[in-house]
Amino acid sequence: VQLQASGGGLVQAGDSLRLSCAASGRTFSSYGMGWFRQAPGKEREFVAAISFSGGNTYYADSVKGRFTISRENAKNTVYLQMNSLKPEDTAVYYCASAGFGRLTTNIREYDYWGQGTEVTVSS
Repeated sequence: VQLQASGGGLVQAGDSLRLSCAASGRTFSSYGMGWFRQAPGKEREFVAAISFSGGNTYYADSVKGRFTISRENAKNTVYLQMNSLKPEDTAVYYCASAGFGRLTTNIREYDYWGQGTEVTVSS
């Protein structure tokens, strides 16, 4: 299984970015997907998750109302639309694939990870 994240960059506070994660190697539409992030000196934390069908989503409180996770199963791709970005959103963002049919916020339940894409938000 391979996950390729892209779309990071340097933006100013209040700007928007859309991250993409292209998946290959398993039946994408059967697996929940998630986005996590890791800021310098901090542990990796949950950001958002989406069910295999896209019908259910979870968000961390810190991003609720600003970030939207979505997926296009026909393209084997999951997205993270990030609006109203804040300096505290600065981190490396990782996409990950959960177990079969799972929708979860638990990092331990994700078994495949992308390489990460860096997001820097300046004030």
